[in-house]
Amino acid sequence: MSRPEKPPPQGWGWFENGDGASAGSPPEAGTDLALACARCFRGTDGERVIAYLRALTLDRALGPGASDTLLRHLEGQRQLVAHITQLIRRGRDG
Repeated sequence: MSRPEKPPPQGWGWFENGDGASAGSPPEAGTDLALACARCFRGTDGERVIAYLRALTLDRALGPGASDTLLRHLEGQRQLVAHITQLIRRGRDG
């Protein structure tokens, strides 16, 4: 006996995973991952890497002639660096 097929989602419903979360949202990062990030980026080498990533992304400004594609690409990089920085902070603060 087969189950009846579910009708396709209406409107913007196709964009969800089925659990109500957006298909583009990242998986939830637990405490273990935050602690791992804090350990990975501690010390002078870790601080140098994070400083470099910030300079490359968060502290970078594009000129008025930057294409839409370049702006979107840089914004994605900024989001990733900000997320890693947040994980480091959570891991250090507990």
